[in-house]
Amino acid sequence: MSTGARFYAPAVTAFDADGELDRDGNVAVWDHILGGGVDGIVLMGSTGEFYAMRPDQKRELIDLAVEHVPARGELIVGTACLRADETVELSRYALHAGAHAVIVISPYYFALSDASVEAYFSEVAGQVDGDVYLYNFPARTGYDLSPSVTRNLLRRHPNIVGYKDTVLEVGHTRALLTELLPEFPDFRVLAGFDENLHHVVTSGGAGAIGGLANLYPEVCAAYARAVDGGDAAAISVQQRRVDRLMELYTIGVPFFPLLKEGMVQRGVAMQRHSTFPHLPATTEQAAAVAGLIAAVEAMPR
Repeated sequence: MSTGARFYAPAVTAFDADGELDRDGNVAVWDHILGGGVDGIVLMGSTGEFYAMRPDQKRELIDLAVEHVPARGELIVGTACLRADETVELSRYALHAGAHAVIVISPYYFALSDASVEAYFSEVAGQVDGDVYLYNFPARTGYDLSPSVTRNLLRRHPNIVGYKDTVLEVGHTRALLTELLPEFPDFRVLAGFDENLHHVVTSGGAGAIGGLANLYPEVCAAYARAVDGGDAAAISVQQRRVDRLMELYTIGVPFFPLLKEGMVQRGVAMQRHSTFPHLPATTEQAAAVAGLIAAVEAMPR
């Protein structure tokens, strides 16, 4: 695992044909990811389809993950619910079970005012005895978690230790770093898109949480190591591999069935199923994923 720039995989969740958890498949996913050398797993993030899982499935997956992940890497569990009390309950469950931290996206569907966003996160952080990451995903929530709101939260809740910024515009993340790090130098800001790792880290960020680490964890780990080493040539090689892999996000929507398709093609012992109504990759999409894998395999390493 890298000691500087961190790369975490927001792990896909393996399901069977009936929509139940594929326990062996999930273990295979985690073995594949951690065997590739990344620093840890974010369980039940957006890529993990948390929003479509039953409460009992979430607890079952947490229990399974704490048996397999913490000995090999960090385990950060997505615990966000639309109700703050349910988020607190699931966060406490995950931390008590053995997760290293939880990550929380604020309520979605209706856009919220800054005051409402701050109140939600403050309510959660104030009742959770453990490390909390804030999760900013404006494309899904409809609003932004601003630096000023984040600063207010950090001043009141020292257990808020990090922030995932899922925005393509790296200037947004840079502004967050510029405004917060002088007062909170240990605050861990993580890119939400794989390709932004280098810029975010060189601006003072901690790393990335990127979905491509499901498909090619070894590439993502090598990217983080190259950034750590400061070798411009090595960074360029890995950046170009990641840039090519970013094409996966354009093959179809949503992208996590495409990740699963690619993982199966690479030999991960899991099924291709996702939560309904998310459909498996089509024949054409599967061929495009195979072509992308072949192209990446042919690139310099």
